[in-house]
Amino acid sequence: MKKILLILSIIFILLTFVGAIYVLTSNGTANPGYAVIPMVIALTCLSGYRTYKNKEK
Repeated sequence: MKKILLILSIIFILLTFVGAIYVLTSNGTANPGYAVIPMVIALTCLSGYRTYKNKEK
């Protein structure tokens, strides 16, 4: 479970950057949610990863 959460967080971090680049290149006409939603999911996955990591200690 720990590895899955880490991989998902990396994927969603990359999607955040892609979404941010898309919003910036569209001169602000695109919805900023393209960058914000993956960021929220990435933060959730990272917090779950840290929780599982701390349980092992």
